[in-house]
Amino acid sequence: MSTAAQIHQQDLERLKSLRYMDDDFMTVCLADNFEGVELILRIVLGRADITVKSVRTQELMKNLQGRSAVLDVHAVDSANQEFDVEIQRSDAGAGAKRARHNSSLLDTHILKPGDDTEDIPDSYVIFITENDVMKGNQPLYPVERYVVIGEEKVLFGDGSHILYVNGKYRGNDEIGKLMHDFRSTNPENMNYEALAKRARYFKQDEKGVAVMCKILEDMRNEAALNNARETAERLIRKGKMTLEEIAECIPMLSLDELKEIETRVMQFV
Repeated sequence: MSTAAQIHQQDLERLKSLRYMDDDFMTVCLADNFEGVELILRIVLGRADITVKSVRTQELMKNLQGRSAVLDVHAVDSANQEFDVEIQRSDAGAGAKRARHNSSLLDTHILKPGDDTEDIPDSYVIFITENDVMKGNQPLYPVERYVVIGEEKVLFGDGSHILYVNGKYRGNDEIGKLMHDFRSTNPENMNYEALAKRARYFKQDEKGVAVMCKILEDMRNEAALNNARETAERLIRKGKMTLEEIAECIPMLSLDELKEIETRVMQFV
């Protein structure tokens, strides 16, 4: 078997193990999947009135200072409420400051010049985590702001909402069934057809499998390119090799790209 054939076979095996709990697979399955996104939002928010009118996956969102984040799933409903759904397999990636940052980016995106701040729609940042990051053995952890008045706490009601969904939850209810589907590698074992049919397409349909294999290949190439750039940056910092010598050692980087890396490195020396 050729090297290319071996890599393709490895991709097919990896594809079998992918789940909605893997953010790259989830974003592919939810791209333009209004039914699936509506299902997730209705279950985790306990609301049947959500009608999604826009879905974008892996969307780069920046603030005025140039800081950015890539949103796994960015959805807008018929009431112009905005939703950011994030998958986090690592506890470190679901920190409170990360949630705050994503929430602020949504607000920056929503409010247009001339808009009255009192008319800003609600926004929701939803983290679906592989582990119970809050350690409370609960399926959901809503995060809201409160005003402390003496010994009383009153909901602030600013329309900014953060919600953590415990991916380890296994209850026999809608949340438990949804988390089961997020951790399932087999579409035939899923509870919700809106999720199962897209997983089935990318895991079993010839065209869908080809799309996923291309995505896996692109991810592999991007990782190799990032590694090459990091290696080149380290070599440039050491200053013991010319750019031409580095180009010979790292053929996937052109001399022009190495010059760009050198310019960037020198700015921080």
